[in-house]
Amino acid sequence: MSELLRRFLPPYRTKALVGVVCKVVEVVFDLLTPMVVASMIDVGVGNRDMGYVMRMGGVLVVFALVGYAFTCVCQRLAANVSQGMGTAIRSTLYAHIMELDTPEVDRFGTPSLITRLTGDVNNVQVAVAMGVRMLVRWPFIAVGSIVAALLIDVRLGVVFLVCTPAIALVFAFVMMRSVPLYGAIQTKLDTLARLVRESLEGVRVIRAFGRESFETKRFDVAADDQADTSIAVGKLSASLNPATFIIMNLGVVAILWSGSFRIDAGSLTQGELVAFVNYMTQLLISIGYVANLVVIFMRGSTSATRIMEVLDTQPQIVDGPLGWSDLARMSRDAPVAGDAGAARPVSQLVLPATPDLPALTFDHVSFSYGKGAPALHDVSFALAQGATLGIIGGTGSGKSTLAQLAVRLYDPSEGSISLGNIDITQYELAMLRIAVSMVPQKASLISGTIRDNLRWRNPAASDDELWEALTYAEAADFVREKADGLDEPVEAGSSNFSGGQRQRLTIARALVGSPRVVVFDDSASALDYATDARLRASLKRLPAHPTIVLISQRVASVMGADQILVLDHGNMVGLGTHRELLESCPVYREICLSQLRPEEVGV
Repeated sequence: MSELLRRFLPPYRTKALVGVVCKVVEVVFDLLTPMVVASMIDVGVGNRDMGYVMRMGGVLVVFALVGYAFTCVCQRLAANVSQGMGTAIRSTLYAHIMELDTPEVDRFGTPSLITRLTGDVNNVQVAVAMGVRMLVRWPFIAVGSIVAALLIDVRLGVVFLVCTPAIALVFAFVMMRSVPLYGAIQTKLDTLARLVRESLEGVRVIRAFGRESFETKRFDVAADDQADTSIAVGKLSASLNPATFIIMNLGVVAILWSGSFRIDAGSLTQGELVAFVNYMTQLLISIGYVANLVVIFMRGSTSATRIMEVLDTQPQIVDGPLGWSDLARMSRDAPVAGDAGAARPVSQLVLPATPDLPALTFDHVSFSYGKGAPALHDVSFALAQGATLGIIGGTGSGKSTLAQLAVRLYDPSEGSISLGNIDITQYELAMLRIAVSMVPQKASLISGTIRDNLRWRNPAASDDELWEALTYAEAADFVREKADGLDEPVEAGSSNFSGGQRQRLTIARALVGSPRVVVFDDSASALDYATDARLRASLKRLPAHPTIVLISQRVASVMGADQILVLDHGNMVGLGTHRELLESCPVYREICLSQLRPEEVGV
């Protein structure tokens, strides 16, 4: 918690300090009140001086009004500080999550990150607000009450000194037992968030298979588990107030019993005894509030630890040393027939201008997710500029892994990947994203409009550029049929578009900005064969002639590629043209004959 405060509190330090000062002023008036009441009893009531009683009553009213005014100021400042800090933490955390590389996001898990952005930040906000409002008030009242009681009568004040260590032991016991449970609660909330996410995303499939009761039972088990832990913490927290109240009430009884003898002996006045009891009551109330504060701060501290765990995680995939100026110089220095030395368009700067250099090269690339078996092992190929590489293989053969390595969502465990004969780790990530575009296996659109989604790669793209990309993606026709065209709304989860429409829109999005390399990760699986064929024909007519990596389960989609890479359980078992692989690669031949007739295959 201290690290989080050190990082995010400074802009609100003045407001927090003023709020604490206001609370101290309020506490001072609260501590003076029993003294005034004692004076009213001893002087006003004892001497039957009604005027004195009225004057002291007026003083109490003034104390109350002044204290209320300072309380209002403190409450407002506490709200400003907590909400401001919460907003800053949430924005910083979200921005940091967006910078994390794919392996780190996988490690935390999406549901856990959502919980940290929402529930954990809210817990920290509550802790900060209560810290400004109550952290000074109740401990200060507790200490002030003890000091004031000792000033009235040292012998009776010993009761305070006896009660305090007993209460401290109760606090220590509850805190030691509660802190681990709060961490467990947040972890189980992550599990609940994961189950909710899975169920909502797959609600259609769940209903189609009649699995509602199973999913409900699975959620109930997780919810009951989380509830049991919360109840255990609740029981511990609930024991604080009764335990401390018993101790303090026994102290009040001791004070009244001992004080009555002191009054009879004339060493203590009635007003002083009332003030003593008032201070004991204030201490009793403050202990109860401190108990609640302990619970709030423990929860906030646990949440702060979870937030800092994410913020302290640094991405492993970072910018390389080559910037725009370096690549612009390289582009000018590299001669090209017809325009030697000319400046190149931004989208082409990341590829040297010499056409005989390969566009994309995998050099003995291997990759493993964690400590498991390699998802890819010793894959090598060199793809010429403007050429098409088809990749095919069975489920789990490593096709999607290769696609993610090509756009540097992961870095290879072994080997290297080059773009234009330069290792992709040398490029700034922003440039790499401009040069290499990817169409993921799962079509993903955000809520907004079609235009918003198409402008992801180039926010300044004109409508003409968007329509051109839609045309090459075989999506222009159905977009024109929409009432609002490019301004057609995209609902949450893009549920107002079919699977094929979503895929074609994501393909169009990838083509905006004329990327030099486009990776299609089985991104036409929802298209019928005729549309798929038209799409592949359109891609060949792209004016920028990008290098294409085409991953597909369909032989018909890849058989016309310049080269075809065949993967089998992460291993490269074939590389060549369709005709060459039919003769040299049994795996490829088997895949072909399982999908097409021999005459279609060309056997």
